[in-house]
Amino acid sequence: MELTLLGTGAPAGLPRPDCPCAACAVALGPDARAATALLLDGVLLLDLTPGAAFAAARAGRSLAGVRQVLLSHPHDGPAVEVPAGLPQPGRVPDGRELTLLTGHRVRAVALDAPGTGYAVTGPEGQRLLYLPPGGAPAGIEGPAEPYDMVLADVVGRPDALAKLRAVGAVGPTTDVVAVHLDHDVPPGPELGRRLAAAGARAVPDGVALTVGVYEHVPDVPRRTLVLGGARSGKSVEAERRLEAFPDVLYVATGGSRNGDTEWSSRVAAHRDRRPGSWQTVETCDLVPLLAAEGPPLLIDCLSLWLTDAMDGVGAWDDAVWAESGEKALRERVRELTEAVRATRRTVVAVTNEVGSGIVPATASGRRYRDELGRLNAGFADECEHVLLVVAGQAMPLRG
Repeated sequence: MELTLLGTGAPAGLPRPDCPCAACAVALGPDARAATALLLDGVLLLDLTPGAAFAAARAGRSLAGVRQVLLSHPHDGPAVEVPAGLPQPGRVPDGRELTLLTGHRVRAVALDAPGTGYAVTGPEGQRLLYLPPGGAPAGIEGPAEPYDMVLADVVGRPDALAKLRAVGAVGPTTDVVAVHLDHDVPPGPELGRRLAAAGARAVPDGVALTVGVYEHVPDVPRRTLVLGGARSGKSVEAERRLEAFPDVLYVATGGSRNGDTEWSSRVAAHRDRRPGSWQTVETCDLVPLLAAEGPPLLIDCLSLWLTDAMDGVGAWDDAVWAESGEKALRERVRELTEAVRATRRTVVAVTNEVGSGIVPATASGRRYRDELGRLNAGFADECEHVLLVVAGQAMPLRG
């Protein structure tokens, strides 16, 4: 089954008309995108957008053979103009199936937002799922057979991928292509990096893909360390790397700190950002979690883990530190880094980068700064990906 992407952008396109934002300013050439529309085997058109005939011509295709036009989402603004010779657009009711004379079968998938998803099975059995902007499947149950290809709003609704992965509808060989791309993420390398973290990719308008032919997408790294200063956006970056996956275990190392209202507010803000399907555990006992089988771990953060470890070995007392504390802490850090090396789980860990600021005025502060630097370096050595977040911008240091 051959798929031609006549457009891959949001309904308003990219750049958006008259939008002065930075993403729109650089969305030029191959990064400019028309509203998403899909042409399957030249006979089925999913979503009709302005200039569809010209877009098809630019891609070396014709709409003359189109036998069915299906709309997936409500169209705001002026009515959709239907080019001469095309059938009137329609919509398949949720749960119903349409069979074309060409052998294509189209099943409507109910969504949790206005619109309709379409599961298309080609004459030779290849399976494709197309979801509209802002939509995720509603009420899906598993186990499900993996689709060969999924086209979805990966940036806007990463939880849609998580739901599909949870029931097996997206598997290791499913080609996930991001569509409905808007100005939420700067185009180019940053978009590619974020999509790769979700196991997805983007392609330019006009590209033809063969459904069922495996395309290499960078593997989601099993171990990632995200460093950054205070309020740099490091926790948001870490959460973003796992929001397209189900059943994530969020490991909070800071505890509840009863009576500290500022800390409670921070914890609540983090909790509100996280998907509802994630579970949370409050612990600094990371080694058993890393050794166990289970869903991905998001550890936030190593800085607080180190504080707990230094408390445990008496590191703040100079005499205890000199006699036994330093050796005991080194052993705890060694156990942690060895557990990271051996883990089979997907792990994203957050930590503070404190070595670039003012030298602490106290001996204990300098000790903490030095030990955190050593911990970060040791943990990073065991990770495939290491990112430094500055002013909300993630800069890859490794991977």
